[in-house]
Amino acid sequence: MKLSIVDVSTVLPGESRTEAFRHSIELAQFAERAGFTRFWLAEHHAAAFIAGRAPEVLIAAIAANTTTIKVGSGSVLLNHYSPYKVAEVFCTLNELYPGRIDLGAGRATTGPVSDFALQQDRTKQIHADSDQQINELVAWLDNSFPASHPFSKTKIHTIDSLPELHMLGSSAWSAGAAASLGLRYVFAGFINQAGASEIIDSYRRKFQPSRSPSGILSPNVKLAIHVVCADTEEEANHQLAPVRWMYRNLSIGNLNAPVLRPREAVEALGGIPVLEKYVPGSRVVPKFVGGNLERVQDQLESIATDFDVEEIIVQDLITEHHARLRSYELLSKLIR
Repeated sequence: MKLSIVDVSTVLPGESRTEAFRHSIELAQFAERAGFTRFWLAEHHAAAFIAGRAPEVLIAAIAANTTTIKVGSGSVLLNHYSPYKVAEVFCTLNELYPGRIDLGAGRATTGPVSDFALQQDRTKQIHADSDQQINELVAWLDNSFPASHPFSKTKIHTIDSLPELHMLGSSAWSAGAAASLGLRYVFAGFINQAGASEIIDSYRRKFQPSRSPSGILSPNVKLAIHVVCADTEEEANHQLAPVRWMYRNLSIGNLNAPVLRPREAVEALGGIPVLEKYVPGSRVVPKFVGGNLERVQDQLESIATDFDVEEIIVQDLITEHHARLRSYELLSKLIR
């Protein structure tokens, strides 16, 4: 199967945000050597333990320090920005690194205060029209505004190729938008485990082929999930403990909680929870896929078969850099 990585640039215990970015570059270089397909950077705001808030900046840094791996956003939060500006930024990146740039577009909230702070107009809380935004982004990239549209005479001047556009999400809306526009779709299984089956099936069922430069002729689904692989199941479970702790804090809106080392997280959780395991045929994505290589391989292959996906995008949030590199070293054995 194809494997890719989405990275949030976690600020590890005792380390700085600068070191978090250095680790991201090092991981991307390793991923390229190991045969991973793409390396994406996430966008998160107001989180003390996540340094990745400007994927467009990190994409340039990662692409400059690698040579072949595809690099992109996972995702750029379109609800906070002008589609025109997003199109220009990613076309610029693609001009710098032709054929290597992915534009993963999505929407998300960090809460009303951060959302308001990201607005240009502060007179009132603005709720972005997501349909209008993704349609406009496609029109800018494809230069496809109708003649009557006020933007029709304004062009995105770029090279012959475009950044590869992907719609990211975990809801029926994102699947519907991707299907109606004939776009690639990435489902965030680490956000919505129970909805994966219905939403992915809906995308495939409603898909409308597109011959536009940004579109595709047949459905294309990738599945993003949490994966932690270690030499033993016990070690994988220990490395998952800080991830569980992070999610517990995120669920109550605590974005400033410190990142814990595995032993500290086990103590904070009151023990090590039992590892979830994917049940073949269930089509319910586990919140975490963890274990030794054999256990992880069995689960990922079953998930890929049940959801009919050729590519899985891995997020990890491991809080020890050496353990993180070891996890991806083991996972690279599954690439073919």
